[in-house]
Amino acid sequence: MTGNDSPVLRVAGRPVARYVTRPELPHRLSPRPYLHPVTTLAGTAVTEFSPADHLHHLGVGVAVPDVEGHNFWGGRTFVRGRGPTELDNHGTQRHTAFQLRDPDGFVEELRWIAAGAELLRERRTVAATELTGTAWALDFTFSLTNTTPDPLGVGSPATNGRPGAAYGGFFWRARKESAAPRVFTADREGEREVHGRGADWLALTGETWSLVFAGATARTRRDPWFVRTEEYPGVGSSLAHDDRVTVAPGDTLVRRIVTVVADGRLDADGAAALVRKAVST
Repeated sequence: MTGNDSPVLRVAGRPVARYVTRPELPHRLSPRPYLHPVTTLAGTAVTEFSPADHLHHLGVGVAVPDVEGHNFWGGRTFVRGRGPTELDNHGTQRHTAFQLRDPDGFVEELRWIAAGAELLRERRTVAATELTGTAWALDFTFSLTNTTPDPLGVGSPATNGRPGAAYGGFFWRARKESAAPRVFTADREGEREVHGRGADWLALTGETWSLVFAGATARTRRDPWFVRTEEYPGVGSSLAHDDRVTVAPGDTLVRRIVTVVADGRLDADGAAALVRKAVST
């Protein structure tokens, strides 16, 4: 990895992702570290950064729209009875230090700050692993510790009254092409069928690329998937789907997502095989 603020992850010597630790962004976008561009081994970009349709979508990272009323997602806040509302409630994820830095990954410490106070302290572990000559895996773990003296409520627009909008947590804004990507799990296909449901893995395939997302812990697998393909291509793992999640003082919330990044369009058998290899590696 090179550069103090933009380390580059490499797989078999090839650059596959750039990580920006201190982005210069407007406050309403909830500035936070992100991975972009993320590419296949052949060099196809599979992320988008601040696209016109959603300026606050920043490649791959962790974004939460409601931490005790503070917006760490960016953009408008969904307010019950009012809908999406422009509020001055945005938080910032601040890079503190790298505990470990290698060409294929890092361990990072971050502080989640809003209204001048620290709410959460995060340890983020990211690793890139070669799977085959045409596929690699991004292993992404985040651990959020409540550093306040009071419980912190984590919510989503869904828990605040907007059905179907349980976004918040790990989120990947994917490459937008002329046609919407295909999305499927082992037994379901299409945005309507997979969105808001749990599945061991979920695949998104574009013209020449595939992404396969998998919860790598039992707790992570209980979180339903947030999926968009028609409006824009994006996949996330929902922290607060049906109810708000409370993090007690000193407690830590942990999630781990492994994503297969492959050249070509995988089918269900190919996706499942690569996920098995990625999670067991």
